[in-house]
Amino acid sequence: MNELFGTLSDGTPVHRWTLERAGVRVRVLSYGGIVQDVEVPDRDGRTGNVVLGFSDLDGYLRHPEPFLGALIGRYANRIAGARFSLAGRDHTLAANNGPNSLHGGERGFDKRVWDVSPVAHGLRLSLVSEDGEEGFPGRLEVSVTYTLDERGALGIAYEAVTDAPTHVNLTNHSYWNLAGAGSGSTAGHELRLAASRYTPSDADLIPNGELADVSGTRFDFREARKAGTGYDDNFVLDKGVTAAAEEVAELYDPASGRVLTVATTEPGMQLYTSDHIGEPFTPGDGIALETQHFPDSPNRPEFPSTVLKPGEVFRSETVYGFGVR
Repeated sequence: MNELFGTLSDGTPVHRWTLERAGVRVRVLSYGGIVQDVEVPDRDGRTGNVVLGFSDLDGYLRHPEPFLGALIGRYANRIAGARFSLAGRDHTLAANNGPNSLHGGERGFDKRVWDVSPVAHGLRLSLVSEDGEEGFPGRLEVSVTYTLDERGALGIAYEAVTDAPTHVNLTNHSYWNLAGAGSGSTAGHELRLAASRYTPSDADLIPNGELADVSGTRFDFREARKAGTGYDDNFVLDKGVTAAAEEVAELYDPASGRVLTVATTEPGMQLYTSDHIGEPFTPGDGIALETQHFPDSPNRPEFPSTVLKPGEVFRSETVYGFGVR
C-alpha cells in the first residue's frame, strides 16, 4: 500500500509504503528510505511497534540527527578529518561531526527522497549520488531492496555501482525497543554478539587501528547479557565479510518475550545505546545495531576495504528476524 505522507518545502511529495506478511507489518518512507515502524507480536500475541520513529514528516525534518530508521550513505559512520586519499587523489568531505565526516555528510542518503517501486513481497528504492556530492568521488547508482520473507523476516539488500573509484559503506539506522517504542529504557534488553574483538576509539569515536580482545571487558557480549548503556562502538564480527548473510546477533526483551535476530554479510556492527539521542527522546530509548564496515576504513588500510571500482558491484545484505520465547 502506498499513501502520501507529507510534502517537503520545495513541493516534493513523500510517500509511505506498507509491507505486511506472516504477522509482521513494516512501513517505509520514500524520504531517507526510513523504516518508520515495524509491528510484531509479543509472547501473548499482542502486536506493537518495536522501532523508534515519528508519526509525521515534520518530526523527521525537525529532528534529523538521530537518523531514525534511515538508510545511511554514502559512508556510514565516521571518516577522520573528513578526508581520504584514493587512486592518487586527495578528497575533502563535508565535516559535520566536529572535524570528521559522519553518515555521508550534511546531506547524506538519509535526507534524500528515494525513487520507490514495488517488487515481490517488498520495495526497491533507488537514487543517484552525483560525482563530488558531499566530497565523494564518482557517480554512484544505489538501490536498496526491502522484503518480508515467508517467516516475516525483514531483509535489506544493498547494491551500488560507480564510474570512478570511491568508498561505499551503507547501513540502516533503526533503533530497536522490543518492549515497544516509547516504553522506556532498553538497558534491560539482553544482547548477544558473535564478536571476539572491537575497535577501540578516541574521544571523537575514531578507531586507533587496534582490534582489541573483548575478553574481560564490558565489550564482551559473546554470551547474552543485559545491553546496559554507554555504547557507541564498532564490534568486529567473528565471521568477517561473507557472501551470504550469517546470524551475528540476538536481542531479547524478557518482559515482552520478543526476540530480534540479526544476520548480515558485513564484517562489523556499531552498537549504539542511544545515550545522546536528543529530544524528544530519552537516552536509552532504543538500541541501534548498525551492520557495516568499520569506521574510518578509508584511512585504515589494515581494515576490510570499502573501495568500490568501476566494473564492480557493491553488494551487502542484512536480515532482521522476529520471534518470541
